[in-house]
Amino acid sequence: MDGNGRWAEQRNLVRTDGHAAGEQALVDTVDACLELGIKWLTVYAFSTENWRRPVSEVRYLMNFNEQLLLRRRDELNEKGVRIKFVGRRDWRIPRKLLRRIEETEALTANNDVLTLSIAFNYGSRAELVDAVKALNAEGIEPSEEAISAKLYDPSMPEVDLWVRTSGEHRISNFLLWQSAYAEFVFVDAFWPDFGRNEVHEAVIEFQRRNRRFGGL
Repeated sequence: MDGNGRWAEQRNLVRTDGHAAGEQALVDTVDACLELGIKWLTVYAFSTENWRRPVSEVRYLMNFNEQLLLRRRDELNEKGVRIKFVGRRDWRIPRKLLRRIEETEALTANNDVLTLSIAFNYGSRAELVDAVKALNAEGIEPSEEAISAKLYDPSMPEVDLWVRTSGEHRISNFLLWQSAYAEFVFVDAFWPDFGRNEVHEAVIEFQRRNRRFGGL
């Protein structure tokens, strides 16, 4: 979900206004996935590298994400959306936000229409390091199956369609393991301008692709 800050700067707004505007884009994207029958959506909300941003912006994002859960979780729960979080739940995340995360996961745990997986304090390299450490601690020989079982959410399917907004053409440490055979679509629109139409266009582009998974 990239481009919030640049979206705001183009409108002579502060960067945090861009994050606020991105909330509706998230809701529209979830609704589009529900309409299309998509079963799993993972969004990159806050990376392990984002801690390098100004303290004021990080503080805003922590509070914004807490308030977002309070504003939207009942609505999403009524739509049958299961909300899960992937990433490190370490000392840097405020305890109050961690409680909201746990409450939200518990509230929506039995929903099965769509899983909304939120990558928060997430980095794919960190995820792989943590998985290997867990295997070493248990004396398990690393293998593809063993590593997959120790990822933050072993139930997460491999990525089919991977969409990045804002005109950037890089992976930025997101779901490296799960995206081995993903189809990539890069969109020029900043995240606050992303919505139903863009989801539909990305899915149409995905349907044009010939996926061979290393075969012929």
